[in-house]
Amino acid sequence: MQLKVPPVAVLIVAMLLLFAGARLLPQLSVSFPGQMLLAIMFVFVGILPGGQAIRSFVQSKTTVNPMAPETATKLVTEGIYRFSRNPMYLGMLCLLLALSIYWGTLTAFVILPLFVWYMTEFQIKPEEESLKEIFGSSYLEYLSKVRRWF
Repeated sequence: MQLKVPPVAVLIVAMLLLFAGARLLPQLSVSFPGQMLLAIMFVFVGILPGGQAIRSFVQSKTTVNPMAPETATKLVTEGIYRFSRNPMYLGMLCLLLALSIYWGTLTAFVILPLFVWYMTEFQIKPEEESLKEIFGSSYLEYLSKVRRWF
């Protein structure tokens, strides 16, 4: 399997779209008390699962590279992976939500669902197919117990 767009590139495109929405469509922007604090909270909420996920992969001595899931040497199901099969992507989504709140852009109601859809269809599902081939029934059991996003 060969993925065409690195997830970080998709994240950057989504960030740029949010920024463009905030600047080009100011009529679709809002501000409210506590906006900055809420945005900061979502930054931390985004960093936590992503950081824990990377730490779990490093401790398990398996690949963190989402462009090459076929090189995985161990199925990681502990830590944050007990609650989400994709905590890194969940972390990215929280960072996008933080930026949406910070900029106050209502374009997030379009861009964030598109991000989730794109990541699910073109990143997560192909990864799952590779992991099914590598880990077989143990991965299928994991799929039945843990949700994709959260």
